[in-house]
Amino acid sequence: MWDHRGQTRPDFAREPDAGQESVWDYPRPPIAEACARLVEVRDGDTVLARTSASYRVKETASPPTFYLPPGQVRTELLVPVSGTSICEWKGAASYFALAREADEPIAWTYSRPRPRFEKIRGYYAFYPGRVACYVDGERVEPQPGRFYGGWITSDVVGPFKGEPGTGHW
Repeated sequence: MWDHRGQTRPDFAREPDAGQESVWDYPRPPIAEACARLVEVRDGDTVLARTSASYRVKETASPPTFYLPPGQVRTELLVPVSGTSICEWKGAASYFALAREADEPIAWTYSRPRPRFEKIRGYYAFYPGRVACYVDGERVEPQPGRFYGGWITSDVVGPFKGEPGTGHW
């Protein structure tokens, strides 16, 4: 049973410094909030996406995931790949790979999200461990764990879901 819902920070959580957020203060169920920070996704020198109009999904214990509007994503460089997953909050996700390397998903989207997340319908999220992701020029660190897609920046502190020993979270 999940005990943490963002109302109180557990003892093992890092205390954020000024200008930082603790993922343990994020809510459960998660929320999607508009974000005006400059978000870029690159594959080498190729810009796959660039926007100052993303959504940040924040959920207890996970670094935020950025969802970028489809009009700001170079979708001609992406191809759909097989497989889906179900998020209890957002619904069924579809995955995409780089067209030149169609074996590993680098992004996903929700074409029919649950009502609470209707605002991210068709928006793309990217795995920062598979392509280079930036927020306001800072290179993002990937959330630990192969499945997760959270974006760790210097203004977010954990510990984060996906790190060794967090399976019971």
